[in-house]
Amino acid sequence: MAVERTLAIIKPDGTSRNIVGEVISRFERAGLRLVALKIMNADLALLKKHYSDSLAPAVREKSIKAGEEEAKKDPDFGMKIVGWLRNFMMSGPVVPMVIEGENAISAAREIAGYTDPSAAKPGTIRRDLSTDSILAANKEKRPVKNIVHLSGNPEEAKMEIAIWFRPNEFVKR
Repeated sequence: MAVERTLAIIKPDGTSRNIVGEVISRFERAGLRLVALKIMNADLALLKKHYSDSLAPAVREKSIKAGEEEAKKDPDFGMKIVGWLRNFMMSGPVVPMVIEGENAISAAREIAGYTDPSAAKPGTIRRDLSTDSILAANKEKRPVKNIVHLSGNPEEAKMEIAIWFRPNEFVKR
């Protein structure tokens, strides 16, 4: 088993509902450790680095998988979603954190559940704490309010951590 670090961000829908502690406690109860944490308002420059234009094809595919007809017809649908994500992430405070532990990336993603809360397993953050869905969000022309963002793989985690944290912002153990 490998000790890894991953990025998690509690989004504005989580901070506005005062469930930051609940989200963090789920990671900690699973044996993962926080090694960096802050609360902040993200600006567009930061979010363009995090949610780059290259994300558009993947989010379009998730919409197609969820049954979104407009996404099938509109090749620019993914860029619309990226724009909605950036705007949403600027709508209120966010809590980025770096989580460390054995297989932290897969463990954190399992705790959070699938991106679409309506398809996430019971007992996960997204299923228990959100009632949203990809289809509802697309219909309302906004991102899915799924409480938390998580890095998807080691390369993404390394890149995203560097976007949100400087080396001097980590606790020393």
